[in-house]
Amino acid sequence: MKLLFVADPLETFKTHKDSSFAMMREASSRGHALMACTPRDLRWQRGEPVTAFVRDIKLTGRPGDGHSADWFEAAQHAPDERPQPLCDVDAVLMRKDPPFDSEYFYATHLLSQAEREGARVFNRAAALREHPEKLAILEFPQFIGPTLVTRDEADVKRFHAEHRDIILKPLDGMGGMGIFRVGPDGLNLGSIVETLNRGGAQTLMVQKYLPEIVQGDKRVLVIGGKPLPFALARIPQGSEIRGNLAVGGKGVAQLLSARDREIAEHIGPLLAARGLLLVGLDVIGDCLTEINVTSPTGFAEITQQTGFDVAAIFIDALEVAMKP
Repeated sequence: MKLLFVADPLETFKTHKDSSFAMMREASSRGHALMACTPRDLRWQRGEPVTAFVRDIKLTGRPGDGHSADWFEAAQHAPDERPQPLCDVDAVLMRKDPPFDSEYFYATHLLSQAEREGARVFNRAAALREHPEKLAILEFPQFIGPTLVTRDEADVKRFHAEHRDIILKPLDGMGGMGIFRVGPDGLNLGSIVETLNRGGAQTLMVQKYLPEIVQGDKRVLVIGGKPLPFALARIPQGSEIRGNLAVGGKGVAQLLSARDREIAEHIGPLLAARGLLLVGLDVIGDCLTEINVTSPTGFAEITQQTGFDVAAIFIDALEVAMKP
């Protein structure tokens, strides 16, 4: 197969922990051809299909440290990337990291047009738009803790008065960015709300603080509608309340709990039927907190700690999805 990865610049990959790289390595080992571009390389013009300016790449086996291109060799270099109609590749993998900003949104519309022209996009572009990672949990209230979505400061204060210990976060954050905890004393609640809602102009999410976070914010990967047997528990370190690896959380692979499996087995098939081949469910204790669909990670850590080859399972599912 010919696979096109729409992702962040390849030079920024840290290959020892990058899930997109794990996918590429497994695909390459099976003889699939690799291409890569960024969302800014997508274009459409009347009378032509959606096209990307791509680099054909091969893996070198050398590590990438997030600052170099040692880990791959490219047949083309900027500004001479090759034009490639998306409808003429076997699969387009949308792996651009959040935030889901306006440019990401526009890219999904170009990918939807490519799908109308015959391209196969994973995760499907419309499904990316319909499942914003914080708000997608609203569809499954039976699995989530007390949660409020609002712009209104008075709403937040009422929620705090009821639950006493709360977490506030922006809807477009990633990697733990912009997350605040406010305890029973309410210290700085007004200031935090003003920061997050920008004077009432921006919606935020408020959730009851779950003390089980000390045991980890679990990333449950679901591929082709089926949960993997292991989750990656991201455990806060020191005085941090956030378990995100991007802010220093420790990733520990562990078997799914019965509750993890219950959540994943209910949600997974529903999302797979909507075109979401790969989903990352975030679970704290017994509560679903987020549904990640843009660029779920955790492949490398789970594989390194358990020997369970996550990338192989993903490429297996991709190959099945590509069959007529």
